[in-house]
Amino acid sequence: MSMNNFNPPPPPPPPEQPNRDAGGTFSQEFRHQPVSARVPERVARGVLSTGVLVLDGAHEFIIDFMQGLTRPYQVAARIVLSPVVMEQFVVAIQDNLNKYSARFGPPPTLPKPPTERRPTLQEIYDEFKVSDEIASGTYANAVMVGHSPSEFFFDFITNFYPTSTVSARVFLSAAQLPRMLETVGTAFQRFQQRMIAQQQQQHRPGSEPPAAPPGPTDPPPPSNA
Repeated sequence: MSMNNFNPPPPPPPPEQPNRDAGGTFSQEFRHQPVSARVPERVARGVLSTGVLVLDGAHEFIIDFMQGLTRPYQVAARIVLSPVVMEQFVVAIQDNLNKYSARFGPPPTLPKPPTERRPTLQEIYDEFKVSDEIASGTYANAVMVGHSPSEFFFDFITNFYPTSTVSARVFLSAAQLPRMLETVGTAFQRFQQRMIAQQQQQHRPGSEPPAAPPGPTDPPPPSNA
């Protein structure tokens, strides 16, 4: 099995004494090694995904891992990543795919989905159930990516004091990974283009403030795998 740990922290600094201000509060920098993250029993078995849908907002990305093998179709996991972590995630997927292809050859090619009419976001979520348990999503600020000859896994990790913890574990077939890479890559490129456009608008003399990001009732167009 090959593993690729993205967003690795730099080597730990020498121990420092906590900073204490006049008000009696403390602050101290801490860093974790995600490779040693604790895996709670409730997430250890992970979930299987058959596709990915990405929503990009103003401050975060929502990655919905869909499960469409049998009815009722459902969202198996919902992950929330910051733009910085999302960029690193795209790089990590590409790197892991390259390593997989070098060892086992390119993943099997899946049939392309029909392109004459893509379903709307509402139509997709009318088909895929979002349970109350995962509706608010699971935050992660690091990810461990690994693969076997037939599948890839993603351990989404929270690096919080005092212990790094795996907050979600997702399995995806090797054949699905190229499509997932295209999906997350496209979503991140769209986010970058929007940020560049907003910056140019802000620096233009006499320009109006940028439009507010899409709200819950007006979601951005989905990227799905």
